Amino acid sequence: MPFPHLTAFPAALLAASLLILAPAGAHAATAVKAAATKDAPALPGYLADLRQTTVSGLSSGGFMAAQFAVAYSATVAGAGIIAGGPYFCSGQPGRFPYIPYLTNALTTCMNPGESQVAPPVASELLRAANDFARASLIDDTANLKRQRVYLFSGTKDRTVTRPVVEQVSQFYQLAGTPAAQIRFVENVGAGHAILTDSNADKPCAVTESPFINDCDYVQARDILQHLYPDLQPSSGTLTGKVIAFNQRSFIQNSYSSMNNTGYAYIPKACDSESCRVHVVFHGCLQTTQAIGDRFYTRTGYNQVADANKIIVLYPQAEPSPIYPYNPKGCWDFWGYTSVNPIDPDFYRKSGTQMEAVKGMLDRLGSARNSRR
Repeated sequence: MPFPHLTAFPAALLAASLLILAPAGAHAATAVKAAATKDAPALPGYLADLRQTTVSGLSSGGFMAAQFAVAYSATVAGAGIIAGGPYFCSGQPGRFPYIPYLTNALTTCMNPGESQVAPPVASELLRAANDFARASLIDDTANLKRQRVYLFSGTKDRTVTRPVVEQVSQFYQLAGTPAAQIRFVENVGAGHAILTDSNADKPCAVTESPFINDCDYVQARDILQHLYPDLQPSSGTLTGKVIAFNQRSFIQNSYSSMNNTGYAYIPKACDSESCRVHVVFHGCLQTTQAIGDRFYTRTGYNQVADANKIIVLYPQAEPSPIYPYNPKGCWDFWGYTSVNPIDPDFYRKSGTQMEAVKGMLDRLGSARNSRR
């Protein structure tokens, strides 16, 4: 979603503020979250088939999906990226020790034409990914050849524009992913949103909360159909249930900007059979604090998943107005969760949010009735 809160906050001032506010804010937040999650239900094990795991997301969630798919490419079989950019987008341009991650995220990775900068360069980002893989910070990039990729750019979207999304396709092609495995939808007059066919949602061309737009197009179904070519039609009737679980137990530090509670849709068949898992990352301003349950109940994923034995995992970021500075609940693709802003780890398997979501997947793949 849009990031006006960051454009109004100079990067140098932001960095200084984070250093000053970190100790007190972080410890206080940890105590509150620990108390709030004391009696939260644990995420159960379902013996899920993690070899067929896929991911998708919108905007910051699209960046997160691309990031997770590359970092954990040995696990992820496909990715759906709606108005998002390529892996490590905010890391280019720039050279260590000075890479202006925040500035890149707001310009190069969003609307480079409006910002009068060049779009991200896929070849540079793939080179970085290969270096990270050789250093064992992420999985082998050779795994990308097997992934299926869905990309979307709305013609009315001025937040994350087509030249940015195009570089995801270029990144995968350079990595050796066959063209037949990449689907790029770019002919829908949509604003910055995830799309449905429900007239209860916003008009197709707008960009406004809750960023769920009626474009007479069930985008969740199109994404899952591409990622799982054997998909069966859905009846529209849900047999399963949405569960809330203790997300905090998967988070290893107090700088995560992740909610205490995550959600998952569990089809009834998955109570007794092994199911696949699809992870969906919401966009900025789509947290439960901002739009309640609308993202994880009304975007169309559950209906398709129910008929196809797919567990849908909805991890949750949350707004954090002080430290880390993430007031609109975006996923981290520029380093706000990193203690060291010069050497952030958001793009690595060990990144706070990345590692937490992988832990949730591992839990879903564990034995039934296994709980953390």
